[in-house]
Amino acid sequence: MKVEQIYTGCLAEAAYYIESEGEAVIIDPLRETRPYLEKLEKEGATLKYIFETHFHADFVSGHLDLAEKTGATIVYGPTAKTEFDILEAKDGEEIKVGKLTFKVLHTPGHTPESTTYLLKDENGKDYAIFTGDTLFIGDVGRPDLAQKSGSITKEDLAGWLYDSLRNKIMTLADDVIVYPAHGAGSACGKNMSSETWDTLGHQKETNYALRADMTKDEFIHEVTAGLMPPPQYFAKNAKLNKTGYGSIDDVLERGAVSLVPEAFEQMVENEGALILDTRDEQVFKNGFIPNSIFIGIDGSFAPWVGALIVDLKQPIVLVVEEGRAEEVVTRLARVGYDNTLGYLEGGIDAWKAAGKEIDTIESISAEEFAKRQAEGKVDNVLDVRKPTEYLAQHLATAENFPLDYVNNNMQKLDRNLNYHLHCKGGYRSMIMASILKSRGFENVVDIAGGWNDLEGSSAPKTEYVCPTTIPQEELDAAVEAVA
Repeated sequence: MKVEQIYTGCLAEAAYYIESEGEAVIIDPLRETRPYLEKLEKEGATLKYIFETHFHADFVSGHLDLAEKTGATIVYGPTAKTEFDILEAKDGEEIKVGKLTFKVLHTPGHTPESTTYLLKDENGKDYAIFTGDTLFIGDVGRPDLAQKSGSITKEDLAGWLYDSLRNKIMTLADDVIVYPAHGAGSACGKNMSSETWDTLGHQKETNYALRADMTKDEFIHEVTAGLMPPPQYFAKNAKLNKTGYGSIDDVLERGAVSLVPEAFEQMVENEGALILDTRDEQVFKNGFIPNSIFIGIDGSFAPWVGALIVDLKQPIVLVVEEGRAEEVVTRLARVGYDNTLGYLEGGIDAWKAAGKEIDTIESISAEEFAKRQAEGKVDNVLDVRKPTEYLAQHLATAENFPLDYVNNNMQKLDRNLNYHLHCKGGYRSMIMASILKSRGFENVVDIAGGWNDLEGSSAPKTEYVCPTTIPQEELDAAVEAVA
């Protein structure tokens, strides 16, 4: 028996490869098929099944392409309805793979069709559960992503989740391994651990949602409290996973093509393409094509693309570091952005050599910011972190203006004013600065290093508040104000 977790940090996502006697299962695969096909070839195994734990919202799964290329059967749990052929497994059904057995446990709550797969070893002993977004390490899946207008509420789903955990999962032995679909950084939960697996027994001891004396009402309150609205692309990705999508091979062939500056410029003018610059933020600020949006490939790239670029069909052209074009196109496709039309050949140097215009963003240190503030030269400070981060501690003069909801709140800003921007480390604030510049805000200054550097500076701050002690009504009011 082989069990391998394939973890992708930028999405905080875990897929799984399980093999026995030359037969394999892949659980919750990402969009690109090459890594899985190479794994199967290396192991000399045949892919028998592709198990999906639910309709993923935070990424486009690779089930369709993988099934087409291998002949494997796609398996979903009870109530899953798709526009392509699947095996809709029944609750309690057992599926054989080599000498192994997978038992289907219908565990609704995160979504109605959410399913946990219980792996039994060659001797029939319960070995591990692949929980998808039902149970994370330190948390559970949020119950507000699959509501149907008027018919199912997040409170309904939270109640189902309570029952699923206690009737299907917590009854299993303590030595069963928990393998979830996500870790810390995913928006599918609130407070996930950085650990990516654990024993069920340890989770019973440490995970707040598995507390033995917790009532259903207490559980519903805790898992629904303080939820930020989901990113706008979640519902769109879930729909693609239900209805289907184009081949990843076609997306890569079309998107990873080089464009000389003139052709690149024509794509922008004739196709309405958005210029997405994925270089490091401290490189980007020193020279970029006017109206470019910065989202660095080495940060939380795909989730921020999904949160900020509203139209999945938006034509996109890229400015990338040398040799990383295919990587960027792949990571865009993971969240459903398939309309990449190419990248700038030779990068920003080729653009300059062609005599094309460039723009810059002023970026200053925390020390320089504190100095300017003491001299009365700072008027408006925008803290672009999440409300929970802002409420915990912030600059006394800063207004919370989360990057997550910039598209909802642009009307609150004035193009005639000066703005200093910061986040935690500098990544989000540079994204915000690029968005503001592209929308006609010329007086924008980024604070490099963000709160990590500001915390040790002389700039006036609020008193520290532990996030877990923030009154719920205060948190809810802050969320409502910015979202």
